[in-house]
Amino acid sequence: MEKLLIDGGCVLEGEIRVSGAKNAVLPILAATLLADGPMQIANVPHLQDVTTTMELLGRMGVSLTLDEHMNIEVNSGPIKELFAPYEVVKTMRASILVLGPLLARFGEAEVSLPGGCAIGSRPVNLHLHGLEAMGAEIEVRGGYIHAKSKRLKGARLVMDNVTVTGTENLMMAATLAVGTTVIENAAREPEVTDLANCLIKMGAKIEGAGTGKITIQGVDRLHGCQYSVLTDRIETGTFLVATAITGGHVRLKNAQPKFLESILMKLKEAGAKVHCDENWVEIDMCRRRPKSINVCTAPYPAFPTDMQAQFTALNCIAEGSGTITESVFENRFMHIQEMQRMGAKIKVTGNTAITTGVDKLVAAPVMATDLRASASLILAGLIADGQTVVDRIYHIDRGYECIEEKLMQLGASIRRVPH
Repeated sequence: MEKLLIDGGCVLEGEIRVSGAKNAVLPILAATLLADGPMQIANVPHLQDVTTTMELLGRMGVSLTLDEHMNIEVNSGPIKELFAPYEVVKTMRASILVLGPLLARFGEAEVSLPGGCAIGSRPVNLHLHGLEAMGAEIEVRGGYIHAKSKRLKGARLVMDNVTVTGTENLMMAATLAVGTTVIENAAREPEVTDLANCLIKMGAKIEGAGTGKITIQGVDRLHGCQYSVLTDRIETGTFLVATAITGGHVRLKNAQPKFLESILMKLKEAGAKVHCDENWVEIDMCRRRPKSINVCTAPYPAFPTDMQAQFTALNCIAEGSGTITESVFENRFMHIQEMQRMGAKIKVTGNTAITTGVDKLVAAPVMATDLRASASLILAGLIADGQTVVDRIYHIDRGYECIEEKLMQLGASIRRVPH
């Protein structure tokens, strides 16, 4: 166990490079199970969730080779076990993404019901109903999903709710199904489109990714390919908010601003000067205190739930009052109690947090409860008086590559120490 020590009062300045996207690389790694030849995946972030996914694939017999630049070569030819055990799946919800590929290519799968961050109910029933509509026989017993199908058949799937992993799982399964599958009310996130682009490069026939209706024409086989993973828009947003909170001036390289419109709009409302090009974004707060903003989370292209906690931290020290409404997950305000320990003035009513900005937060020992909460507490520590101790930082390592090293490059006083 480790923790982070953060001395507040810094102003972030400089330039860093954004890593590949966690939420894009995990489904792409699952998609390698569909290929009958080697896959080369580039721009892979060094994250605990990536390590967990590689461990899961390795247990199945998949051959994985990692070079010094975090490029991964994957060969699912030697697969010998169609089983995803609880001890691996419980640590990472995205493990459910192996279900569709295993069932589509090999005709069966046994996958543990997933775990991951405790941020509310995220049932997998939409995945299972979709696969059943495509002809799969599915039984849930003993905490495991047991699925079989001679060969999946195309179907029209209307999603009751927008689900990213559900859309991804069913899209992967449909690539090898007989006939045409249409996914209605599909997730539109850039990471879904990135997966679709990778599958197309593997030989899949997919149209409409990035819209609410995705059409997949099944093919007999998918081949290997080389693919570079999308840049992480949530990491980009997190560093932009960190800069705004500290009044700094930072340029983020290898960023893709076209996927950040809702985030950049809110930063401009907070008083930041934002400049963009195709592959970089720059933010300058000119040493000014941000202004409070109002935020309501919703599926892409609206404001992302994965940035809610970071903007809550910003509102805590901003001028005036603001509201943060969480409409995606019902249990994603656990960071608020920790921020209140640091002097934040926040009142929670239902799914809305009402913030009144204070001049300064005060350092305190705090505990991370999930991945994005971890990031928000680090951000709060950057502008708190004294030394903030952030415990349970294994959450942060699931989704941010070397976050303390990147913050140190920008001038932050932050270090990782044993518990």
